[in-house]
Amino acid sequence: MIIERVLNNNTVISSNGKGLDILLMGKGIAFGKKKGSKVEMEQVEKTFILQDKNNQNKFTELLINVPMEYVLVSEKIINFGKIKLGRALNEIIYINLTDHIYSTIERYQEGIRLKNPLLWDIARFYPDEYAVGEKALAIIKSELNVELEIDEAAFIALHFINASDSKTNDYAYEVTSITKKIDEIVKEHYNTEFDESSLDYYRFITHVKFFAQRLLAHEHYDDEDDDLLETLKHKYENEYVCSLKIKESILMDYQYELSATELVYLTAHIRRITKNLN
Repeated sequence: MIIERVLNNNTVISSNGKGLDILLMGKGIAFGKKKGSKVEMEQVEKTFILQDKNNQNKFTELLINVPMEYVLVSEKIINFGKIKLGRALNEIIYINLTDHIYSTIERYQEGIRLKNPLLWDIARFYPDEYAVGEKALAIIKSELNVELEIDEAAFIALHFINASDSKTNDYAYEVTSITKKIDEIVKEHYNTEFDESSLDYYRFITHVKFFAQRLLAHEHYDDEDDDLLETLKHKYENEYVCSLKIKESILMDYQYELSATELVYLTAHIRRITKNLN
């Protein structure tokens, strides 16, 4: 195989006989190599092919900055999940779960722990997915030597719930409508368009979709992040003002009051997609 693009020392893009991009991973597989170089197949430890081009592009962008061990841990968890749940999973989970694990461990290293207010509800209503989340914590501890709190089992379970191809989303239209409205509020506030192919924008939209599902299911995060919100209010003033516009719109249209936790997440995500604006 011939290298078509080098992502980092451990990851390259090549193509298979069907013309599909294929991600090849292995320790030092790209060291000293460039486009057009031959892949040393004995160095290949793992291959990934995502059928959807957009998913492949997002996964490629993610792998530029995420160490290989996180990708391998994520795959190990997903393989366990497929066996445990006994059903097909949307390939988007390779992106979502890898990004989640990497971001979570980054937060842990900074001393930030996020509580999951729906922990026991998820364990109660989605016992199989929650069991996958618990197993994931054991794998992360064993492979990455990081012990995450039990709340993360529920966060990971949500990725498997949302990646089930067989799962019908009764709220699909409403979720799309709410997501579009929030996206428009942010664009209008900053009077700009965003790179909708970027990973940060994708993370923002994913968060908004999850929020919309909670709204329509009449679920709330408890107000446990007042102090953190007060910090973000002063540190990211413009982003916070934008979040308040979203809060007012949602309250008017759906009579749903955004909690401090929801505002924290929104402010943080808005910051990520606007940090490079002039």
